[in-house]
Amino acid sequence: MPLIELDVRPLRKPDKHPTIFRAFDELAVGESFVLVNNHDPRHLRDEFETDHAGSFGWEYLERGPEWRVRIERLAETSLPRIVGDVSPAGPARDAEDTRNAAGVEWALRMRERDLDSNVVRLRAGGRIDTHRGPDLDVLLAVLDGTGTVTTETGTVELHAGALLWLPRRSRRAFDAGPDGLRYLTVHRRREALVLDPAPPRPAR
Repeated sequence: MPLIELDVRPLRKPDKHPTIFRAFDELAVGESFVLVNNHDPRHLRDEFETDHAGSFGWEYLERGPEWRVRIERLAETSLPRIVGDVSPAGPARDAEDTRNAAGVEWALRMRERDLDSNVVRLRAGGRIDTHRGPDLDVLLAVLDGTGTVTTETGTVELHAGALLWLPRRSRRAFDAGPDGLRYLTVHRRREALVLDPAPPRPAR
């Protein structure tokens, strides 16, 4: 039986990758299709590695001027795998981590996922100003360093190994200690995680 071809050359550029991934999602284990393109789809392969590492096959059949790649589904779902390393890192990078901002060192990048997760670093004395959290609960795990979280009624001390529960819409501010603060957050996915400035507290 001849392989099914998916020719994406006539498609608009923004439509190409979504069309290819939809075709892949419809494959049964062991099935494949031949992607036809007018250039080497190496960036597409990077996306497959991010989303489906170990669970897809990639075989070049023709290498230009018409590019043909056989893409095969090797497993029913994406495979469990290591996606990061939260062991103690080197010094904060000044370009990404200033005194008044958090530097995101790592984040989940898969297209299809139910969770968002980030590793955030605050340099020594750094601060995230008071804000009201998003409409979802967040679990925060302190990886290294120390600091405090200021809530509506008090302060919570943070240390390496601490697991902090941040209820949805709760007010909080973060201050890093003398050695900085690095933490992992995990929460239900939302398209854009926007931190709203907390409204001023009413005068007493």
